[in-house]
Amino acid sequence: LRGDLGTSIRSRRPVATEIAENVASTAQLALASMAVAIAIGVPLGLLAALFRNTWVDVGSMVVALLGVSMPSFWLGLLMIFVFSLHLAWFPATGGGDLLHLVLPSLTLGTIASAIIARLTRSSMLEVLGQDYVRTARAKGLAWWGVVVRHALKNALIPIITIFGLQFGNLLAGAVIVETVFSRPGLGRLIVGGILAKDFPLVQGTVLFVAASYVMINVLVDVAYAFVDPRIRVG
Repeated sequence: LRGDLGTSIRSRRPVATEIAENVASTAQLALASMAVAIAIGVPLGLLAALFRNTWVDVGSMVVALLGVSMPSFWLGLLMIFVFSLHLAWFPATGGGDLLHLVLPSLTLGTIASAIIARLTRSSMLEVLGQDYVRTARAKGLAWWGVVVRHALKNALIPIITIFGLQFGNLLAGAVIVETVFSRPGLGRLIVGGILAKDFPLVQGTVLFVAASYVMINVLVDVAYAFVDPRIRVG
């Protein structure tokens, strides 16, 4: 028992060193994907809730359903075919600059945005039915002011929860996406370790990802107190 993550069988280097060299690329992908997911999911769910039972609501939820149903490897291959091979807008593989980050982050972020959109819609619908929202409207406050200043803020608690869960899922989903796009990172490190039967490397990387998942959700719990003043540590 040495208290470290061991030594890679394949490279004869410490597993911690291997992880440190690849974690920045995966973290960059996860953050970019989370930004894409929030930019798409929150407005989509908000519009669906505000225009409930209209074509906007139906269209938004159909898009969200398609996003939930698409596997990341299929969407990644579709992105490569359309935006790289056909349109030649972005590079298909590699991880050198920001252009190499666009397609992988869109792949991961689009799938995560579908889940965020559905939860945002249900959370907003619940809040919009509360008495204080009707009271604010009865006092003559502008509808969008009520939505942004009162309803959305109170609907953020479950939305922030899914942010944390989805960020952890993005770290895990990077295994597939990084392999599809041949992007360096923890995902390709795990796949390479599995193919080489490098058990210390695989175990150490999985342990690191699991610990990161737990820490992210702890930070989300702490963030609750800043969003909702009713939640304070006693």
